Amino acid sequence: MQLKSFTFNPFMENTYVLFDETKKAVVIDPGCHNKQERGELFDFIQSQGLVPVKLLNTHCHIDHVLGNAFIQNSYDIPLWYHKDEDPILKSVPAYAPNYGFPHFQESSADHFIADGEIIKFGNQQLKAILVPGHSPGHLVFYHEASKICIGGDTLFQGSIGRTDLPGGDADTLLNAIKERLFALPNDVVVFPGHGPETTIGVEKITNPFVGKNARF
Repeated sequence: MQLKSFTFNPFMENTYVLFDETKKAVVIDPGCHNKQERGELFDFIQSQGLVPVKLLNTHCHIDHVLGNAFIQNSYDIPLWYHKDEDPILKSVPAYAPNYGFPHFQESSADHFIADGEIIKFGNQQLKAILVPGHSPGHLVFYHEASKICIGGDTLFQGSIGRTDLPGGDADTLLNAIKERLFALPNDVVVFPGHGPETTIGVEKITNPFVGKNARF
């Protein structure tokens, strides 16, 4: 499996495209919000001859869903996320103008992903793992064969997702990271929703919020 990342929108959000030799692909958290960013994502998919088959959201805060409608309209593919993110996504149009996105296009789920569900594309499969706390239905997508995890806004290099947004809860996130993410092998690489990648093993030791010598 191959991974391509993009950094989009003023929130510096990481968008991911996963694909393999079959050219089937999934797009995760499309944050593209203007013509240039949409063109960058579209041109990459076209240049690689990829065929997107699913659109996945780790969670549905505005910075991760700005490109949902664009991807759905461009490729006529289904949007999947956890059911507890549905009210989060439905609330975005009301506040999008306040964040500088007056032309936000709405999208809605074609399928609700269950905790532990296996998501297939090409010859690959991702396991959905519920890691709530940053948002109520936050999922991470784990590719066991390549030891890659698309972590959204759960675990960052040296940090964790914020919990002061509606639906967030600090204790829930801390416990979910320790019990669910830290159950993955130490050499799993976490590709987060913002910033550089890290590994489970490094964060177990050094993360100041959930690591061995946590300070907060």
